[in-house]
Amino acid sequence: MNDSADSVPGRIVLLTTSHRVAPGLLSWPAWQALRAADRVLCADAGHPQLPYLREAGIEVEHGSATARELVDFCASGRRSAVVITSAEGESALTDGLARLAGSGRETMPALELLPGSYDLPGARLLDLVQVMDRIRVACPWSGVRTHEDLAKYALEETYELLEAIETGDREALREELGDVLLQVVFHARIAQDDPDEAFSVDDVAGAIVDKLIHRHPHVFGEESAETPEDVRAHWMRTKAEEKGRESVTEGVPLGQPALALTAKLASRARSQGLDVAVPAGDGIGYELLALAVRAEASGVEPETALRAAARTYRDAIRSAEGF
Repeated sequence: MNDSADSVPGRIVLLTTSHRVAPGLLSWPAWQALRAADRVLCADAGHPQLPYLREAGIEVEHGSATARELVDFCASGRRSAVVITSAEGESALTDGLARLAGSGRETMPALELLPGSYDLPGARLLDLVQVMDRIRVACPWSGVRTHEDLAKYALEETYELLEAIETGDREALREELGDVLLQVVFHARIAQDDPDEAFSVDDVAGAIVDKLIHRHPHVFGEESAETPEDVRAHWMRTKAEEKGRESVTEGVPLGQPALALTAKLASRARSQGLDVAVPAGDGIGYELLALAVRAEASGVEPETALRAAARTYRDAIRSAEGF
């Protein structure tokens, strides 16, 4: 059989598109295939690409064709057909084409799967936003939640994430990151319903993007940073300018675990070159305070160190119990 282009009886193109990309943004090969096609079909009358194809002057048939019909159409005069696939795919058509091609009795047109648009990194976040929006509207429990209702879950999920990090469990890490991300998206969706001061997940993302750019002048601006210490200096300086704080202790949440709180205060003082004596006093509290400050000065996160020791202690208890 002659394999030259002239011997191929037409062409069938299955054109896939991503709902996570704005409709109308198709690849150049996709537009070329659509414009050159003798027939364009789409079974989904509500496909988001259709208005843009009409605007471009491309006639699209609403409906589906069988594999037999398309093969016969393309074989007659070496014509081409483009099938714009739906979100569910075109399994009946592809199965039919596979059966015809596998029979060995057909002279098949060229078959091509052509991606018309591609997901960008982070595209699945759009799915999460859409799913959360639907749940907020349709779920009796989620639909009435408030920020206050969810506050405890944010704390719980954060601790579970920390445990996954500290144990090195990669599968758990992926899952717990998703649970923490859910808290962000859920809170943003609740905020969207506020009658007085509404904001959306786009506002949340936009604010953190602006903050990251502003606090990384060595990446997005003209300043330079050669070491992690230089980066930290940039970060702390721009943060102080943004917040307009008078004391390095401002913005340190007092509700966090005591060891983490002590380490944070010590870090703030050290970063500003403040020579602050550790308060002396009676009792275990002051002893723990001194230990936490010493740990931070040595580059050790006291909260993390104590959790690691506590896990070892837990194992020792289980060993004593005979496990």
